This record gives sequence, C-alpha cells and structure tokens, in this order.
Amino acid sequence: MSQWQVRMVEPRIRALVVDDEPVARGHLRALLEERGDVSVVDECGDGRSAIERIRELAPDLVLLDVQMPELDGLGVVRAVGPDRMPPVVFVTAHDQHAVSAFEVHALDYVLKPVHRARFNGAIDRVIRLIRSGSGSNRSRLLSEAMERLSAPSADRIAIRSGDRILYLRTSDIDWIEAADDLVRLHVGKTVHDHRATMAQIEQRLPASRFVRIHRSTIVNVERIREFQPWFQGDWILVLADGTRLQSGKSYRKRIRELMEG
Repeated sequence: MSQWQVRMVEPRIRALVVDDEPVARGHLRALLEERGDVSVVDECGDGRSAIERIRELAPDLVLLDVQMPELDGLGVVRAVGPDRMPPVVFVTAHDQHAVSAFEVHALDYVLKPVHRARFNGAIDRVIRLIRSGSGSNRSRLLSEAMERLSAPSADRIAIRSGDRILYLRTSDIDWIEAADDLVRLHVGKTVHDHRATMAQIEQRLPASRFVRIHRSTIVNVERIREFQPWFQGDWILVLADGTRLQSGKSYRKRIRELMEG
C-alpha cells in the first residue's frame, strides 16, 4: 500500500474554527478543507459559543483567535480547562501573543493575515501530535502557553519578517524610530521594520533600559556615549556607534534625569 493510500484511510481531524470575524473564519475553513485531512465540524464567532461547542462536539483541534470581544481565546481555555481543551492553534494579529505561543512546542500559532504555507505548517505540526498519541502532555503544555501568553517576557521582542518571527533581545536594540505606521528597530547596522505604534513598543520595553527622548525616538540608555547641548534647551545624544539623535521639547525632563544618573 502506498504512502498516499495510507494517508487516505486515516480518519480526518475534526476541527472547530473560532474567530469573531466572518471573513477570517471563512478563510480558515477554506484552507482547512482544501487539505483533505481535516473536516471543519463548526464555526464560532465568540468565546461563549466556542466553549459550548467544544464541550458538545469534543473536536480534535481548535483554531482559536486570541483577541475577541467579551471573552478572548485565553478565557475560552480557562473556561474549558486545560485538561479538557483540545490541541489549539492560536490565531492572532498581534505578534506579542505569538511569541509566547511559539515557545510551546506541541502547540502553534498563526499570524494574521494568514498565509497558506505558514498555516499548513502549523496544522501539520498539531496533526502529527494528535496522530502520534503524544497528546498526554497537552494539559501541561497548554497551561504553560496560557501563562506565557498572559505575561510576555520583557527581555526580548518578536518581530514579523514575512512569514517568519524573529526574536530580538531588547538589550541588542540600539534605538527605535517612528516611520508612518511602523517602528524601525536599529540593531547595529541592521534595521527591522515592525508594525506597531511608539506607545505600544514603549510598553513592551524594560523602562530601566529604554527611554523616549522624542515623540518619534526611543533610545537604549546603555548605548548613549555623550550629551551635546542643542538649541533652546534640547540635546543631541551621541550613541556608541556615532549615531546622533535629537531630543524633543516635551522630553527635557527625562534627558535631565538621564544626565543626572
């Protein structure tokens, strides 16, 4: 019997799709159904109905959006209970959640917008777990995922690069600048574009190491080599590599605090 024939006689994985956006649910359903090894048993548009359907249908796999109104994906997991929750592929538009889910080897995540290759890789991974019978550690792994998703690490940051996620140690970041609807992270001679606001990125960085010196500039204080006076009370900050950054009027107090140590 050929490998293809063996695959065809295996039972399809029964999947539940949970997302508050109808278009997103339709896209996920289409991607699953074109595989041939997954059957979508139902869709849910909110966390409450997802809990009910998980309990009623006992699916083999749940595609679960992280952020939904009223009850998010983590709330669904808590309500069902990690010991009774099927394997989950987290679906999210926010890579700070993806960072934590990525570390849990038996589970996976998919970033929106969903790309076919990345999606199929995630589904393949979970299906192998299910069919190998190694799902006995699912409760522990899911508990770890919940804990990590609830409290992302501040000593590193994940940025999206195409279909990949790159991990950056925050200590490696020299400075950050705003660029339209992106931020640019300067790491040595490399610049990484990341879709976020300055306020969002500032919240995810350790305050002991990073300071905002301008509405469009955040700097790693360990990279500052010297302060040079500029016009009307502003300053030029010279970094270790010679980069010159100008402070803004609204941030003069922070500059003084930096200089005072």
